[in-house]
Amino acid sequence: MVYLLSLYKINFMSEHKHTNALIHASSPYLLQHAHNPVNWQEWSEDISVQARREDKLILISIGYSSCHWCHVMEHECFEKEDTAAIMNKNFICVKLDREERPDIDQVYIDAIQLLTGRGGWPLNVFTLPDGRPLHGGTYFPKQEWERVLLSLSNFYQDKREEAFEFATNLSNGIKNLDKFGSDNKEENLFPIVLGLLDKWKTQFDLKWGAYNWSPKFPLPNQWELFMGINRITKDPIFEEASWITLTKMAKGGIMDQLAGGFARYSTDGFWKVPHFEKMLYDNAQLMGTYAMAASYFKEEKFKKVVAEIDRFIQTEMQTAEGGFYSALDADTEGVEGKFYVWGATELEDILEDKAPIFFDYFSITQEGNWEHGINILHQEREQEDIAANYGISVEALEELIGTCKKLLLLERSKRIAPGLDDKIICSWNALMIKGYAQAAIYLQNQAYLEQATKAMDFLLSWSLEGNKLYRIHKNGKTSIDAFAEDYACLIEALIYLFEAGADEKYLVLANQLMNHCMENFQDEKSGLFYFSSKAQSVLVTRKIDVNDDVIPSSNSILAKCLYKLSYYFENENYQNLYQNMLQSIKEKMSKFPNGYSNWMQLVSWIENGFIQLVISGEEAQKWKQEISKTFQFNTVVLVTNGQSKIPLLQEKLKPENGTIAWVCTDKTCGLPRTELNLILQNLVQTERI
Repeated sequence: MVYLLSLYKINFMSEHKHTNALIHASSPYLLQHAHNPVNWQEWSEDISVQARREDKLILISIGYSSCHWCHVMEHECFEKEDTAAIMNKNFICVKLDREERPDIDQVYIDAIQLLTGRGGWPLNVFTLPDGRPLHGGTYFPKQEWERVLLSLSNFYQDKREEAFEFATNLSNGIKNLDKFGSDNKEENLFPIVLGLLDKWKTQFDLKWGAYNWSPKFPLPNQWELFMGINRITKDPIFEEASWITLTKMAKGGIMDQLAGGFARYSTDGFWKVPHFEKMLYDNAQLMGTYAMAASYFKEEKFKKVVAEIDRFIQTEMQTAEGGFYSALDADTEGVEGKFYVWGATELEDILEDKAPIFFDYFSITQEGNWEHGINILHQEREQEDIAANYGISVEALEELIGTCKKLLLLERSKRIAPGLDDKIICSWNALMIKGYAQAAIYLQNQAYLEQATKAMDFLLSWSLEGNKLYRIHKNGKTSIDAFAEDYACLIEALIYLFEAGADEKYLVLANQLMNHCMENFQDEKSGLFYFSSKAQSVLVTRKIDVNDDVIPSSNSILAKCLYKLSYYFENENYQNLYQNMLQSIKEKMSKFPNGYSNWMQLVSWIENGFIQLVISGEEAQKWKQEISKTFQFNTVVLVTNGQSKIPLLQEKLKPENGTIAWVCTDKTCGLPRTELNLILQNLVQTERI
């Protein structure tokens, strides 16, 4: 069982020399800094008033609870009284949890990228009293940090006009990042996407998976794009790259080989050495991606990965009510990865005569396969080769390894566990619900649908007030107005939940929330959606996020939702809107294709067409299961009882006897069909040959 916070960070049973205003925060990340000698404050609009009154720059330090380098900088700088004295004297010091306030984080990550060409966390930004950024960076060692503190303070006091001019220019640069092409000419984007993909594929690493650089991130949305696009392009490299990547990731140290669940990224090019923090959003998306791969490749190993993620989520990340926590820390007792790694002698003592086979299976060495003589469990050899080497069957090998895993999990449970960030985030929970819904669809697993439905009902119970959403839930309290990301992820999860077989009330709610988004977040000129609503305060600029990163952008998710909702509700306005959104981002997509994978998925959907197969009658569920055994690109299989509020499902009446189905494409439904075999023959197939 994980601890609420790493014991080396906060021990509530002991006395503390220092306590600052963060002691009243609810964020685990802010609480980690509550006993620093720095006079940290939480973010509020009053900060600017205080900064003007005291005539000081604002220092905004941004991170998250499971961030390893955030912990390092805290230990080296923020826990030191001499460093804290410089900070307290010269700056208004603010700590911010990026997971609570991604709107503020976005603005300042843009600033640092403009200044340095790179970004990351911890993110440390110095701003004028009005919040305009002046300088900043990511991790600073103590000596360099103190030099920057004194230099910035002197610069602000001695060269005030230069400081204001520089901050103004930098702020204008941030605003320019959200300017979109004014060319309203409608253009078929699919040929453009094919050209971009032709260049993109040259970056594949076809030996270890992903791309020919390190570190390597899972980026599940990209592999979903490539599996889907292969249906249209017929270029085998996309299929090959997807299979290799998903296979190598599942065998690597980036996956917890004992308890399931993926770490955030691999620090090397081989998926061996992870950055050990585990994030909900990664595992949520990877569940859906591996479920899709299991259906696409027809391989049991990918189905097993879905089950392993499910086991990790239920064991480590789920509340009793069905919600999901945010993250597990990378560090234990101040050491990154300590909870997960093993010494060879330690393994031999636990596994005894089973150790030699286990060592071969997980590439364990006496010297250690990582640093300081320790080992990370990962697979380099094929199971068949190991089984043959020991003269046993693959089944016997797997049984022996399973026994070893149980022994090691029991021993690992005695260690101090990584800290748990127990806040519940609306958008991340929605991503997890979508992952379960995708698993239910691709694997036809009712248990996954039940998980998704339970989690959705809990999420709606605290996040939804009328059509307004809240972002954070912790200790029974709800806070922070939701952002476009929360609305987008929730709307998408509601759609997938309906498509997986849940009540149509979830689809109706998705439509209601989309209308709320259009009223409160939309930019009329570009058709795109601001990250913050018109009722939320704006810092420097009102951001429009379009880049698909580790989590796809709120705009690409909303565009895909508009696409599907336009069919379900026969809404031509939705169709015009997602088309306008695509035209608005085409110039940026052409410049940086790797950051637009979710947009490209939508383009491929439009090119291939959206097939809705509606079934009604005695054997409707059986037909759905049979059809779902074959991977279908951009096809949904829906069961109706003949009574519905959804325009697509209306007038499709349940027959008195037998079963019938309608195949609908391009907003036109064919005549009802009564023979399952003919339906299967006529559907567009994407089975591997």
